[in-house]
Amino acid sequence: MRYASESGALSGFRNVLFLACLFFYGATLLAQRSQDAGSPKYNLETETKVNATVEEVKLPPKGSAKEVVHLLIKNGTETADVYLCPQSFLGDMGMSFSKGDEITLTGSKVKQDGADLILAREVVKGADKLLLRDDQGHPVWKGRR
Repeated sequence: MRYASESGALSGFRNVLFLACLFFYGATLLAQRSQDAGSPKYNLETETKVNATVEEVKLPPKGSAKEVVHLLIKNGTETADVYLCPQSFLGDMGMSFSKGDEITLTGSKVKQDGADLILAREVVKGADKLLLRDDQGHPVWKGRR
């Protein structure tokens, strides 16, 4: 009898542990989907190539290297906000941008929260080429985790 109750307690503990793991896994998937849902999606149909001048480099605050670096670019009289990649990835690639840099940008024109922006796929600065997304528009930094 004593063994049966210990076995029952162990079985109950395993069930609770299993349910806790299942809950944690589901919550993780839900959080990842929510994060991806808020991100703008690359659209191959709106892909464009422009020659532009960097007007401003917007870096995320210190300590948030996974947040996206933005460039404000100017092409003639038009100004655009460009999403590049997480700051940590940009650093890993050894690329940096400064006001006045002449670049050639290939990216997708999209809207986020009513604002126009460009999701960069490729940026060329002088002889340096920075590839940020594959031919389908998927971020290359996501495969580097």
